Amino acid sequence: MTVQVSGGDLQRLRQLNSLSSIRALREAREPLTLTELSARTGLSRASVVDVVTDLEQRGWIAEVPPAPGAMGRPAKRYRFRSDAGHVLGIDVGVHKVLAVITDLAGRIVASGRVAVDRHTAQRERLEAVWRAVDAALVAAGLGASDMWGVTAGSTGVVNREGLVTMVNDLPDWPGVDLVGHLGQRLACPITIENDSKLAALAEQRLGVAAGVQHLVYLHVGRRPGAALIIDGRLYHGFSGATGEVGLMEITGWSTMAGRLESGPAAKGAAPEEAARQVFGAARAGDLEAQAAVDAYARHLALGTAAMVLTLDPELVVLGGGFSRSADVLLPALRRALEPHCVRVPDIRPSTLGEECVALGGACLALDHVDDRFFSLEGSISSPAAPQRAS
Repeated sequence: MTVQVSGGDLQRLRQLNSLSSIRALREAREPLTLTELSARTGLSRASVVDVVTDLEQRGWIAEVPPAPGAMGRPAKRYRFRSDAGHVLGIDVGVHKVLAVITDLAGRIVASGRVAVDRHTAQRERLEAVWRAVDAALVAAGLGASDMWGVTAGSTGVVNREGLVTMVNDLPDWPGVDLVGHLGQRLACPITIENDSKLAALAEQRLGVAAGVQHLVYLHVGRRPGAALIIDGRLYHGFSGATGEVGLMEITGWSTMAGRLESGPAAKGAAPEEAARQVFGAARAGDLEAQAAVDAYARHLALGTAAMVLTLDPELVVLGGGFSRSADVLLPALRRALEPHCVRVPDIRPSTLGEECVALGGACLALDHVDDRFFSLEGSISSPAAPQRAS
């Protein structure tokens, strides 16, 4: 019996071979030889040669020069060209705007930071976004047209359409058109997301929760927040308001930082240093400071327990400014969770610091790049900055 293969089937087969080869090269820590690539993809050597030749011509991969002093004729090695494109992650916060540019492997190429505060008006905050972006672009030696995607993280509730609908700290921020603002100069796909959700994504991709499938992310600081990762994916819910347990007055989340910073242990400290002073005093054995930390942990535990009992996560990640004092806060939080939880999950502090939200934005932008170029529905064309649909 003769099996006929249509042109469409052959084209599909070539795309599948190219996708498997690109994934193998992207995931490899070192450049791969043709033999190694064949072993990782299960393709014949002849098929690998065809795929590699095509991908190199398209600009997705590059041959790596042999190591100096190599004897004989070394095997050719190839790497994925992570420098073929770049994405932009932006953290539009209450106290700073941070823009981070990464390559296609998620490695930071450059960043720009501009200080703002809760009194900065919407117009000035939007201008600060451009100043941070421009600083990052200049440092990277790139232009706005070189960006393949951008995701901005904003404080407040962000709905599924990317609209900021509720912000307690910034009265003039709800309803801000961040997509329209960024679209004035950036022609690539633009996404807006809640900052805690992006921080959770960054931790799950690049940080202390790498590879974890079920986690709760807590932003602990002067402005608390939370986010969920379920089955390895950022969870939005129906309207995008997941993780907003702090809106329930019974949790005390809206006032717990203020109580910590206004107690006797914070006496004499500047507002921005009050919490650090309390944690430091608790670390040194001050009983009043330890009582203040315990009270903060009890409030934090109420909202956290609600999410832990619902999700039963493998891990809780502690991020935000107070996570720098995790050595003091984590034991208190564990003790406060025990009466409420069937199982207290592992709790770890963030490893990504203040770049967490911007890095999460870059991760989400890279997801959109993958959907466009490296999915079964995508098109592996030559690298070019993807244009936003009109």
